[in-house]
Amino acid sequence: MKNKYIDLIDQTFEFPQDEFMVEDGELHFHDINMMDIINQYGTPLKITYLPKISSQIQRAKRMFNVAMAKVDYKGTYNYCYCTKSSHFEFVLKEALKNDIHLETSSAFDLNLIEALESEELVNKDQYIVCNGFKKPAYIENIANFANNGWKNIIPVLDNMHELEALDKLVQVPVNLGIRIASEEDPKFDFYTSRLGIRYSDIVPFYENMISKNRKFKLKMLHFFINTGMRDTAYYWNELAKCVGVYCDLKMICPELDSLNIGGGFPIKNSLASDFDYEYMAEEIISQIKIMCNARGVAEPNIFTEFGSFTVGESGATIFQILDMKQQNDRERWYMIDSSFMVTLPDTWGIKQKFILLPINKWNDKYQRVFLGGLTCDSEDYYNADAHANAIYLPVIQEDDEPLYIGFFHTGAYQESISGYGGIQHCLQPAPKHIIIDKDENGDYTTKLFSKEQTYKSMLKILGY
Repeated sequence: MKNKYIDLIDQTFEFPQDEFMVEDGELHFHDINMMDIINQYGTPLKITYLPKISSQIQRAKRMFNVAMAKVDYKGTYNYCYCTKSSHFEFVLKEALKNDIHLETSSAFDLNLIEALESEELVNKDQYIVCNGFKKPAYIENIANFANNGWKNIIPVLDNMHELEALDKLVQVPVNLGIRIASEEDPKFDFYTSRLGIRYSDIVPFYENMISKNRKFKLKMLHFFINTGMRDTAYYWNELAKCVGVYCDLKMICPELDSLNIGGGFPIKNSLASDFDYEYMAEEIISQIKIMCNARGVAEPNIFTEFGSFTVGESGATIFQILDMKQQNDRERWYMIDSSFMVTLPDTWGIKQKFILLPINKWNDKYQRVFLGGLTCDSEDYYNADAHANAIYLPVIQEDDEPLYIGFFHTGAYQESISGYGGIQHCLQPAPKHIIIDKDENGDYTTKLFSKEQTYKSMLKILGY
């Protein structure tokens, strides 16, 4: 009778997969035995596997360059990393090994880039695409970069007033972008994005304001929708409208030569995930070329801004199951040794699903369970996988070895949203964080980035 957890996985998915395999009932992630990591560092535990960041960047570069070659696309491809997905230095260091550019969202992002420049990890020839609604400090930092020789810094105007604010501070020629206020998905609570300038205002804004100021050149049109790059009528319709505006602008603005199509390649959130990245890259490039050629416009250089795609799949979060609570006839709760609201805020904030797998006990029987966090908040739980409205995990017995579980592909946004090093819900401590890399021989190495948060650090923040 096939009633072991490993039987459930074998019957449900194609397994093993590229990054997951099981030996002797224990899970290996990128050929690393996760029980070895747990035995060394304990739980709860955050993990960043650095080589995955570089492989994702190279994968996207390869897909878009192949797509361009297939249709003889004349423009270039430029990969930007969205720093907001993860600001950690070790993430930026790894990403910058791959000849990329950066996208920023706030004034402090530019201070971060200054720190990277001091370590000679970035240089003034790289593109810095500055998005977001810009407060005075952000405008001031952009102007300082431009005045200090960052010739490829591109402030993307989110509203018309930013042009006047920049004009007061910049002393050198500056290339500009304009963000389009795209229409939102029909399921949203509003029709048009709060970010960017609406379609009907863009051409008049260029003619009446930008074109008359010799200090500025419009080089980039920026397009992004929250659903990301998906094979839907909504996405293709918005892309077509964006390219239409690009062609309209190009007719009156010859220096315009770049189209920023934002980001949104999804990450794998289930062993059953099946997103055709190559098709999407090829179709996007093909559609842009066809629409531009129909208007007699040269194909633009393409910029993408991949954040979650860059860093998301490098992350994992490991917990121990402390105990089982049988609350009624049907609901068994496995209590983790941390909090979802502290460690994985996306799971309750936007009901994000991640790949959830046990680390050990793969040869044991399984049962349906709910996962509960340690805070007193009723929202601190996890109850379904992306591929099914349920969670199944190995059975635990009293006096048996502990069960450990892992959430995988958690590398984007979690620390930014929960507040790394700050005050956590119910004063639950942030977990240890380790970095896994490979040495010159291909063997993995581990390094402790941060210890588990202490009560002293929290009390100090609180003024005690």
